[in-house]
Amino acid sequence: MQSIIQPSFAGQLLVRKREPDEIRINMQSTAAKRIIWTLFAAQSLVSAGVIAGATVLSIIAVDLTGNDANAGVPSAVMQLAAAPAAYGFGLLWDRIGRRNGMTLGLLLGVAGGVVAVWAVEGVSFFLLLLSVAGLGFMRSALQLSRFIAAEVSEPSRRGAAISTVVLGGTVGAILGPLVVAPSSQLALALGMNELTGPYLAALALFALTTIVVWLGLNPDPMELSKEIEAQFPEEQTGDGKIRSTRQLLALPGVYVAITTMVIAQMVMVMVMGITSLHMAHLEMTLGSISVVFSGHTLGMFAPSIFSGRLADRWGRAPMIITGAVILLASFVLAPLYPSVPPLVVALFLLGLGWNFCFVAGSALLADQLRTAERSSMQGTNDLLIALVTAGGSFASGPIFASAGYGVLNLSGGVLTLMMLGLVLWWYANSRQMQTAAVNQ
Repeated sequence: MQSIIQPSFAGQLLVRKREPDEIRINMQSTAAKRIIWTLFAAQSLVSAGVIAGATVLSIIAVDLTGNDANAGVPSAVMQLAAAPAAYGFGLLWDRIGRRNGMTLGLLLGVAGGVVAVWAVEGVSFFLLLLSVAGLGFMRSALQLSRFIAAEVSEPSRRGAAISTVVLGGTVGAILGPLVVAPSSQLALALGMNELTGPYLAALALFALTTIVVWLGLNPDPMELSKEIEAQFPEEQTGDGKIRSTRQLLALPGVYVAITTMVIAQMVMVMVMGITSLHMAHLEMTLGSISVVFSGHTLGMFAPSIFSGRLADRWGRAPMIITGAVILLASFVLAPLYPSVPPLVVALFLLGLGWNFCFVAGSALLADQLRTAERSSMQGTNDLLIALVTAGGSFASGPIFASAGYGVLNLSGGVLTLMMLGLVLWWYANSRQMQTAAVNQ
């Protein structure tokens, strides 16, 4: 009798002992899902506002200055503002938490939206640059949010988590260009400049996002990430010590990930930022420009439905290589045919190539880091992205003004080839090391 009752009794004890763990894991999963979908909503709303403004940004810059060479200056200032903000947020978020950090970044974006409206109505290029600096602060916080999604996820699902957040841009890709025309009409009805309209819409979207993030990032993702890391000690690399930024940058996987994201972001922004001005010179309408930008932003974000999962399944390097090839195809097609349909395809490919490189590169970087290393290293990563992209944005205007749209795309192609060569070299070496380890 005891032999029968004892297992039953022991089984009951086992259930009671495991129940708190099961409840805790379920609570973690629920909290993680809520955090990821909150970040998805934030990406959706902010992307819509930023894209609406970006559609007319280079046109506003030229209108305010009368010089085509200044077309890329606001975009460059946005990147320059994002650079120190990314590093600062990376350090600050460890002290004040992810929730407070994200909210602070969004509030700076709201302030930037207010100043943008003031700049267009007041015909002030200086105020325009001040406004895009505020938007740059907000963008840096939003960019770092993809790593928040990664840190609240199991290691095998980091790529999918990152892609879910990036996928939010699909909503922005659809909504952003759609609000350009009606918001411009609203601005005219209010007696304002029609180019003010997209920034009125953006301001409302940024304010809404701030509320959503404050309510949705609870508990703070940093606390949840520590619990998840403790459940997967086998995923931790090295000897457990916290490595310095210099030590991390010396790791091949880290600098390949950063180089991928830096170059993919830079070439995408260079070409995207000038395309609307290129089309305006061809006397295309705002409606046509909006269609091309819709195709581009759709390519940037919609593939996130599957790109993160493919990065988890195929591996980071194959996805980056595929993205680089797609970018090269875009740079060949964009300058060949000065009409809307080919430009839609070319800019869609530009966004698609960026998506593959950026999602896989972000996942590759997250793979290399421990929780205590993530904020500072990911902030450093986005600092480098912003600085190099700002340089590309500054250069894009003079290149376009002096050499044309074709040479601008050629420049993007050369940089992409350099990135592709580095990734192929690293991938080949990694496979050789894996083969050697198996044979030992």
